[in-house]
Amino acid sequence: MTLRLGVNIDHVATVRNARGGAHPDPLLAAKVAADAGADGITAHLREDRRHITDADIAALSETIALPLNLEMAATDEMLSIALHYRPHAACIVPERRQERTTEGGLDAVGQHNHLAPIIRRLGEASIRVSLFIEPDPAQLRAAAMLGAPVVELHTGAYAHAVLDGDAARTERLLARIRDAARIGADLGLEVHAGHGLTFDNVKPIAGIPEIHELNIGHFLIGEAIFTGLDPAIRRMRRLMDEARA
Repeated sequence: MTLRLGVNIDHVATVRNARGGAHPDPLLAAKVAADAGADGITAHLREDRRHITDADIAALSETIALPLNLEMAATDEMLSIALHYRPHAACIVPERRQERTTEGGLDAVGQHNHLAPIIRRLGEASIRVSLFIEPDPAQLRAAAMLGAPVVELHTGAYAHAVLDGDAARTERLLARIRDAARIGADLGLEVHAGHGLTFDNVKPIAGIPEIHELNIGHFLIGEAIFTGLDPAIRRMRRLMDEARA
């Protein structure tokens, strides 16, 4: 099975919004990503519109040929936007206005009654629903009970352990992700993973056979400052393919 790469272009919009105007253009970044070997484009339309905007979602929906994965909070506003644009996929993530980035997985166990009608309506619109969760068996079982066909495992804690040079903690967290991927597959879920993945830490995650897709953004956009976006994506694609081979 080929491991898919979804490229998150949020932080192209972050740079644009810091100055105002139209440059750099997230739509152009999506086109570069497609040419470099990305299998999909991810964009998080936050409630405060701090990076990706409604106009970006409209442009991406109308223009790019790759599948669009809309990251969204579980709110009526975001549900309405998803149903209007009908992206290929919608990944439901937790969202707090004060956070710099998504700081953990969705609580599919505790939010069952809130999530259920949102997942149902997205599914009825033929939008593939994904839940961004911690690699925890209870969360995986809750996702399956909710009828979400896909889960994305939060790899942030593992990425931080690698960065800290804590080998023992890295191995514990990697084992937890491996176990979660197996449990997810056994439950009939399609398993994705993402958050904090880099050239240095991606291979152990990419080598987990039950994982179908990685979504990577911040690192690739940051690396693009030094090498260009096309080479950064091509190198990530190569590392993923090497790990899967």
